[in-house]
Amino acid sequence: MTDALAHDALVDASGLSCPLPLLKAKLELNRLAQGQTLKVIATDAGSLRDFRAFARLAGHELLREEEDSGTYRYWLRKA
Repeated sequence: MTDALAHDALVDASGLSCPLPLLKAKLELNRLAQGQTLKVIATDAGSLRDFRAFARLAGHELLREEEDSGTYRYWLRKA
């Protein structure tokens, strides 16, 4: 289930606390072409709120989010 969606890039922000997972994701999204997908792995529970708000505000599409034993995974499609 971990690779539920294909992705063009991966950011592993495990062990990092807010706001670093989001900052790393933003930097990687800047490198991607429109329509490409970024997968982010994070362990910070606050990332759930952050990624939802970021996708909404920045216009990116949050395709999917998963939580499994304290590990959060997000798939974002670049706007």
